[in-house]
Amino acid sequence: LIQINMRNQKYEERNPEKLLQSNREVIVKLAEVAFKQLMKGNMMFYEEDLIDSSIDVTDASLYSGICTEIFKQESVIHQRKVYSFIHLSVQEFLAAFYVFYYHINSTTEACFDSLENLHERIADKAVMNKNGQLDLFLRFLLGISLESNQRLLKDLLTPSENSSVSIRRTTEIIKEKIKDGHGLSTERSINLFLCLLEMKDQTLSREILEFVKSDKLSEKLSPAYCSTIAFILQMSEEPLEELDLKKYNTSDEGKRRLVPAVINSTKALLAGCNFTGQCCESLSSALQSPNCVLRDLDLNNNDLQDSGVKLLSDGLKSPNCQLERLSLGICVVALSW
Repeated sequence: LIQINMRNQKYEERNPEKLLQSNREVIVKLAEVAFKQLMKGNMMFYEEDLIDSSIDVTDASLYSGICTEIFKQESVIHQRKVYSFIHLSVQEFLAAFYVFYYHINSTTEACFDSLENLHERIADKAVMNKNGQLDLFLRFLLGISLESNQRLLKDLLTPSENSSVSIRRTTEIIKEKIKDGHGLSTERSINLFLCLLEMKDQTLSREILEFVKSDKLSEKLSPAYCSTIAFILQMSEEPLEELDLKKYNTSDEGKRRLVPAVINSTKALLAGCNFTGQCCESLSSALQSPNCVLRDLDLNNNDLQDSGVKLLSDGLKSPNCQLERLSLGICVVALSW
């Protein structure tokens, strides 16, 4: 918006309505390019991509704060102009803006689809993307959908949409996706939780903190849900007194995903969890963190192997390590290192 105002003062006449219409048209066109190229996994695009979205290249170049013209050597003989947004997050935001703008302005059948269905379709695409390419795009879309943020963009989003009911439904859909799991990686699980925060919903966070502190942990937990639990425990202002993984009704993978929570736990009981040396990487990282509050670590009866103990040793040597008690009974270790 600052860049638009600067452009108005430098290049345009001072007719407010004309300026608003002109700016909206160019931003929507740039947003279309951002969306199309993001879906292709492209951070750079060519002049024909701009033209395909009806952008006058000379006009787009005036928006140096949004779309920067750069040069890329295509061959040893010729140079070809390529374009990019000043940062990937700008492209992701504009792409999200385009999806929401299209939703409220399109005259096609897609326009009549509910907002929560749109959110769910995009969320499904995001969680299937293994490299997280659509994570921030999804969060931007959900954030733009909030009525409070629509008001901030009122000059660009006309008409706005009453989204409070759809937002509530979307939060329930996302919470179910986290709880059900369905093969979600740790990163995608955490991103879905961040989506809830983007929509200003903290109910899952409160539910998890209450759940962890209760004695009723019989509910079967998906690995994705365990990733979310670990993330919330790490972010909690109040450290957990005791993290006992045997209390959690989950798979070995679920227990492995809970390990990062040791960083904000005074005592961690990880005995007999079928952990291998690979799990020690998270433990070592936690022990080396200046934010780690862990004092008592029980790793009895785990197949850590030499590689795992070596990783633990690296963590124990850290000046940040405050561990006072370590149990390694009945662990498979050759001590050859």
